[in-house]
Amino acid sequence: MAHRTPIPFKAQSIRIDRVTFEVVYQLYWEKVYTILYNQLRETEPAREIVQDIFKSLWERRETLIMENAEHYLIRAAKLKAFEYIRNKVSREKHINIKMSSCDNSTNCTEEHILFNSLKGKVNDIVDTLPCQCKRVYKMSMEEGMANKEIAQALLITERAVAYHIAKATSTLRLELAEYSS
Repeated sequence: MAHRTPIPFKAQSIRIDRVTFEVVYQLYWEKVYTILYNQLRETEPAREIVQDIFKSLWERRETLIMENAEHYLIRAAKLKAFEYIRNKVSREKHINIKMSSCDNSTNCTEEHILFNSLKGKVNDIVDTLPCQCKRVYKMSMEEGMANKEIAQALLITERAVAYHIAKATSTLRLELAEYSS
């Protein structure tokens, strides 16, 4: 690439018309692209950003103040590369967070399904217990009542309450061991 003399612009003295814009584009698009590609290492984003920079230059041609087109374009390319990388990192971070939360929600869903399945199995086993044993177990485990309260409510001894809870727990342990294997 041959050394090119920068085209100086001052907003007050030179208006960027179509011909001037085309000259600037022909002189500097490759340099702008090279800067972007070296920063991004991606062809398509670099090309798109080159187009965005020159599009912005054209759209702002009447209000833009620039003393040196080459310096302006180089600075714009570096800023756009930085912005692209920052946005890409941010997008990847958000995607990773979403993927992580999807994994967590999937695990939560699987755990929820397994929990409901196990809870259903426990309820089925409890339903097979003798009436008094089932009543004592539910009052203890589901309602959280103490043995003394259960004994008073059912007019039985605390020892009988402990016996029914032990019997229910033993039955559950035995049946769930068969269920899990």
